Amino acid sequence: MKFIENNSDDATLKELGNRIVRYRLNRNLTQEALAQESGVSKRTINRIEHGHSTQTSNLIRILRVLRLLENLEVLIPEPAISPIQQTKMHGKKRRRASSVPDKAEHKEPWTWGEDEENKE
Repeated sequence: MKFIENNSDDATLKELGNRIVRYRLNRNLTQEALAQESGVSKRTINRIEHGHSTQTSNLIRILRVLRLLENLEVLIPEPAISPIQQTKMHGKKRRRASSVPDKAEHKEPWTWGEDEENKE
């Protein structure tokens, strides 16, 4: 897959633009027609097709017109929640990450012979 072969931002944007051009042409749409249907300016479509960055909302509008929006499910699938996390959350969705490491990480590491030293 070309997105994976060269993972630089520029290469990825260029490949994304090339694919959008091919899908647009397969649907027999001009840049102007795509712009009109998507509500995105023709200039923005031209920039995207040439590998320039854009706002995510512009990309979503274009993908919707090209009937590619549902493919985002493959790109960013719904994350699975581990059974342990489900138990901790009591069915609630996690809303933020913790900045404090788990309590288990604060414990001193156990080494051989500690139990015997403490008995003396």
